[in-house]
This record gives sequence, C-alpha cells and structure tokens, in this order.
Amino acid sequence: MNLIAWVILGLLAGAIAKAIYPGTQGGGILATMILGIVGAFLGGSLYSLLATGTLQLTAASLSIPGLVVAVLGSMLAIFLWGLMARHA
Repeated sequence: MNLIAWVILGLLAGAIAKAIYPGTQGGGILATMILGIVGAFLGGSLYSLLATGTLQLTAASLSIPGLVVAVLGSMLAIFLWGLMARHA
C-alpha cells in the first residue's frame, strides 16, 4: 500500500477510534494520524496472527474490513498510549 493510502487509512482509523473510545484523549490531527497508522499495523499484525498462526508485520488494507481491523488496532493503540502516558 502506498504512503498516501496509509495516511488516509491512519486518519480514518484514528478519528473513528477516538470517537468510539470512551473518555477524552489529547493530541491533535498528527497524534490521531500516528495512532491510526500504528493501529493499522497492530490490527493487521494481530489479524494475521489469528488467521495464519504466524506473526507478520503487516498492515490493514484500504477496504471496509481493513478499516474495521485498523480501528480496532487504533483503539488498542489509544489504550496502550493511555497506560504509558499515565505512568510517565
């Protein structure tokens, strides 16, 4: 997937995850995009682990199922970021 598609998927997934995730999260558009891209990697990698049984560093594709996986991964990234930020 090219860089522009990654940015679009990251923006969409990050924005949807921030809207769904309870509570308030700080950060602007850049933080949303970074968490969305990290979430796409997390979601894609976890999906490939569950589907194939092997851990591969992949990202979700720019499709409806890929967006769902990326949003779930972004929610996981927001949760993990909240845990790290609370202890810092």
